[in-house]
Amino acid sequence: MSSLALWSVIDVVALIAGLAVYLFIVGRQLTKVAGNLEEAADLVWEIKKDAEVIHSGLTQINQTGGIVAGALPLLYGMAEGIVTGATYVPEEVNENHVNTPAMGVRRSRQMHGVGVDI
Repeated sequence: MSSLALWSVIDVVALIAGLAVYLFIVGRQLTKVAGNLEEAADLVWEIKKDAEVIHSGLTQINQTGGIVAGALPLLYGMAEGIVTGATYVPEEVNENHVNTPAMGVRRSRQMHGVGVDI
């Protein structure tokens, strides 16, 4: 066998080995993906089962939502009327006024603590 034929056989064997390793890696990754998809499918079926219970009351929920949505403009108008009548208007503050406590002038207790009564 000539060296050209020998190197050709080695190249073909290396190519087949590389493809085998590649297919093994891709197969493992696809197996992981299949497992994840199976878990996701189980979750979807559970959600569908839970949603079937809600489906029967959906018509009533939509009707109630329509009634509430229809009442919102009226409620908004009433709320605006309440807020307009109860809006707080602060008094004007005189900048030259000195704030005093509500009880009047406060006596100091420091002198009393040392035995002096004023």
